[in-house]
Formats: sequence, structure tokens, C-alpha cells
Amino acid sequence: MGKQGSKEYDPSNVGRRMSGGDYSLSSKMLWLHGLKSHDFHVLRNDSMKYSSCKGSVVGKKHLWLRKDVKSVVFVFVLMSFLILLDSFLVSFFDSMILQNGSTVRKSPGLKEEERDAYIMKEKSPVQMYDRLLKLASISLAKKEFKQESSTLWEEPNRSQVAAWKPCADRKVPKSLGIYKKSNGYILISANGGLNQQRVAICNAVAVASLLNATLVIPRFLYSNVWNDPSQFGDIYQEEYFIDVMKDEVDIVKELPFHLASLDLETIGSLITDADLVKEAKPTDYVRTVLPIPLKNGVVHFLGYGNRLGFDPLPSELQRLRCKCNFHALKFVPEIQHVGSLLVRRIRKYDAALSMLDKQLLGNFMHSIDSKQHAAAARGPFKYLALHLRFEIDMVAYSLCDFGGGESERNELQAYREIHFPLLIERLKNSKSLSHSELRKLGKCPLTPEESALILAGLGFKHRTYIYLAGSQIYGGNSRMNSFTNLYPNLVTKETLLTPRELAPFQNFSSKLAALDFIACATADVFAMTDSGSQLSSLVSGFRTYYGGGSAPTLRPNKKRLAAILSENSTIGWNSFEDRVKKMIEEGQRVHVRRFGRSIYRQPRCPQCMCKSYV
Repeated sequence: MGKQGSKEYDPSNVGRRMSGGDYSLSSKMLWLHGLKSHDFHVLRNDSMKYSSCKGSVVGKKHLWLRKDVKSVVFVFVLMSFLILLDSFLVSFFDSMILQNGSTVRKSPGLKEEERDAYIMKEKSPVQMYDRLLKLASISLAKKEFKQESSTLWEEPNRSQVAAWKPCADRKVPKSLGIYKKSNGYILISANGGLNQQRVAICNAVAVASLLNATLVIPRFLYSNVWNDPSQFGDIYQEEYFIDVMKDEVDIVKELPFHLASLDLETIGSLITDADLVKEAKPTDYVRTVLPIPLKNGVVHFLGYGNRLGFDPLPSELQRLRCKCNFHALKFVPEIQHVGSLLVRRIRKYDAALSMLDKQLLGNFMHSIDSKQHAAAARGPFKYLALHLRFEIDMVAYSLCDFGGGESERNELQAYREIHFPLLIERLKNSKSLSHSELRKLGKCPLTPEESALILAGLGFKHRTYIYLAGSQIYGGNSRMNSFTNLYPNLVTKETLLTPRELAPFQNFSSKLAALDFIACATADVFAMTDSGSQLSSLVSGFRTYYGGGSAPTLRPNKKRLAAILSENSTIGWNSFEDRVKKMIEEGQRVHVRRFGRSIYRQPRCPQCMCKSYV
């Protein structure tokens, strides 16, 4: 994904919660609207009456007192006028910011003229569940001054979860290590964005081990979709990667000169998707790929992605994939530093609170002792990270209806015709499901409105701090309005970081995605809206691996949620809460990785983690 459509949600519009404190525009404007100008005149007249009455009692010799009171009242009225003027200017400039913010920013994948085609006039808020939103608002208001349940921020099966410990980096017998003689070099060119490339890197480690070959630091293909020229060394620490894997896979930075100068396609050393299917098994690699480096000294996988990642796979190869993902890939200091700024400013706290902090932020978050840790854990520093997948390409491809009326349906159809011509052809030759059928089957992306209802149903308070990852929301403010009405303390990397801090990351989508990865993985609670998202999968895997029973992840079941929301006109709020909680609790049950499931998302298995039976 990554393309943008009309009315991208502007991160500058969300709560301007910086490291200096909280700022609530809505509460200030509410106070302002409650003050009428005649209130000040009444106050002035009452004061003058009081001073006049008092002057008649004390006589002319106290004339100075009347003048003094008049002066005080005049100063008070003047100050009130200045406050009104200041508030007016604040609201005026904020409205200008909102107007400017509704302009679509430059985004990967869409040219200027394409983006302009999807810019619409400011739309009124789109709401599909008005009744439930009102019930949610009432419920949140009632709970605002009550103590929040601590279970919201905890793993429901903490003891079972904590029994699994990270151990993919355990020492292995020398017989399973590197053989003395390499069978040649493996070069891969990984496609996709940050998270797809991460998967490709670790799968390449497994292939190199399988073929007893030397792996060259992977290259990243440039894509018009992601629009990012970054290479491995711009994202990950090369020396660290080589050092962590050195006992099991030989890794070098470059091909030897005599091989680098060859035309690999001409000599038959190029492997593409057409040569090796994605589901190829280890035996296919040995039979089809191994002869190439044995003959030519090198094999190049072009467009390498999710390969050698399908069961059944030898246990040792699975362990190597885990070791690579969870131990060997460390973000470069530049990313760690800015990532630590994000986390500090949300928490308003400078120290590392978990193993996740230490693994992802390195020395940029200093350690604290157990007493300080306990004190910090009880403080008001918790935040929820939300990966809200509601970009225009995802929305358009789903074929679902999102309550935006005829104009929205026409816009999404126009987008499909330009960007998904194969989908259009397929629809011509087959019977498509209705909008309601697609929703019942759980095929529709969750809207910001639905995401807010889930959080309210779980019991998260109105003032909960929420980090929004991605933030390229289709429909912009018209879609986010229902969310921010329930949860106004919404922040993004754009509102937490200064323009100067963000400058080195602009136009580098992979670096920006790395910041989202850090903020989501280190959050007290992580909520996803699409379990198929690569970012959500990798983040939830990291939280499982390093969370130690203290990193809950919320995974809504879209099919079950659709059934609940289908009763939106009649369901009571208590019933809605109960059903939403049960839905989330089922997704939090402790499972050992099942056959066919991604080991990056579900590392709870003997190849990656060790279970303690104490």
C-alpha cells in the first residue's frame, strides 16, 4: 500500500501534544463560546454601582476611591477584551492550519496530477453508526472521572505469555555452523517497502545457510510506489548484522570484483519469479538454484520477497529466520535517536521501561533500577499505538461501501479504473459480492469510526493518548472526525517531532516507516485494524518475542465485528461492550505457532522461543 487519495488526513491537525505539555483547542474554544460580551458589560455596570454606592457613604473626601475602582474595572475589562482578541486570533490561525492541512501532501506512488484528481471539497463528517457513537460518547463521559481498569493495559494471560522466553540466538553445535568452503555467493534485490524488505533479508539468510553460500548484504530495489532510494546501510547497522550471524552464515558487503563485473543475466545467474515459484520448498532450491553458484560462482535473486517462508521448513532454518529478524537487524543510530524522541515525548519520560525499548532504541534510552521502573509504570505515561489501515488504494480495492454516498462510490470507481485495471476486468467476467456480503465476510477495512467504537467498547478513556501510525487516511478529516470526537489526544510523528528533526526522513518512506515501527512496538498497547498488514504482523511478533507478558496487542476479528455492528440500531451499549471484549480476548489467547503461520508474526514456537515450566 502507500498510495494516497483525496483528502489525506493531515497529521498537523491532530492534538498538538509536544514534549512541553498538553494543549486542548476544543476545551479552550468551549470556554470561549461560553463567555458573551454582555457578561463583561454587566460585570462593569455592577462594579460601577458598587463604587457609586460606597462613594455616597464615605463622602467627597473619598472621591479618589471611586476613581480607583473605576480604574480597576477599566483594566479588568481591557484585559478581558485582550483575552477575547487572543482567542479569536488563535481560532483564526488554527482554522487556517486546518484549511492548509486539508491539502494533500506529496505521497509515494501518486504523481501531482493524479493526486489533484482526488482532491475534493471539504466534506461533512461521514458517520455510519450515529446511534452507537452517541452511546459511546455518553459512556466515556461517565467513565472519565472513574478509575480506569488496569487490565486494559495488561496481557490477559500474563503468566502463560511470560513463560515463553526469547532464545533464537542460542548457541548451536559446530556441526550446524558454517562449512569451511562456500558454494558461491548469493545476491538478492528485495522489493517492497521497509517491512517486506525485512522479511526478504531474513529469508535470504535461510537460503544462504541452506545452500552453504556466502550472502552479500541485500540490495533494495527502487520502486515508484515507495519512492525511496534507501539501501540496507541507510536503515540497518551492517557491521552488527554481519557480526550477529557470523557463526552460522558468512555475510559480506560486496561481491568480489571478478564477479561484480559480470553480466549475471547473460551467464545465466539471474533468478526471477518466473524461474522459482514463491512457494518453492528447500528441495527446489537445492535442485534448481544450487547448480548456478557452483558453476558461475554467484546467483542473483531479482525481486526477492517472501521466499522460503512456507511450511514445512527445517527447524534450523526457522531458527535462523527468527535470529535474523529479532536479533540481527538493528536500526541505524539516526533512526534510533529520532525514534527515542518520539517515545519520550509521548510518555514524558526519558528512561527505557522494557526489553522492547532496549532492543529497538539501544543506548538512546538509558536504563533505570527496579524501584524507578515500578514508579514509572504507575505514572501517567501509557499510550496506545494504532495502525489504522484506511488508505485509498486499500479502500478502493476492497469494493466495500463506506457510507460516503454516490460521490464517494464514483470516486473510488474512478480510482480503480486507473490503478487496478486487472480488478476491473475480473469484475466484468465474474459476479461480485454485494457490499453487505463483503462486510459480513470481514472483507472490508475498518474505518476510523469503527476503530474508535472498538476502543470505547473496551473501556479506554476519552483522554487516552493514541499514536496514529501511517496517517494517510482516505477522506481526511471527514473520516477522522468521529474518531477524534471520542479520542482527541491523537498524535503522530509529524506532531511530535519538529520540522528540523523530521527533515532527514522526508521523502524516505522506509525511514518514516521505521519510526512508526518503533512507536508501535514500544507502545503500552498496540491495536491493529488489518491483521494482513506486514507492519502489524512484524510489530505484533516483536511484542510477542520481547514483551515478556507486558505488551498486549489488540486484533479485531472483522467478521465478528461486522455481526456486532449489524445490530447498531438496536444493540444496547452494555451488550456491545461485552461482545467487543470477548472478540478481543479470543484474539489474545496464548497459542503456539500453528502450521503455515508466519514465524515473524507468531514466534511462540520451539524454533524461536523457549518455554519455562517453572
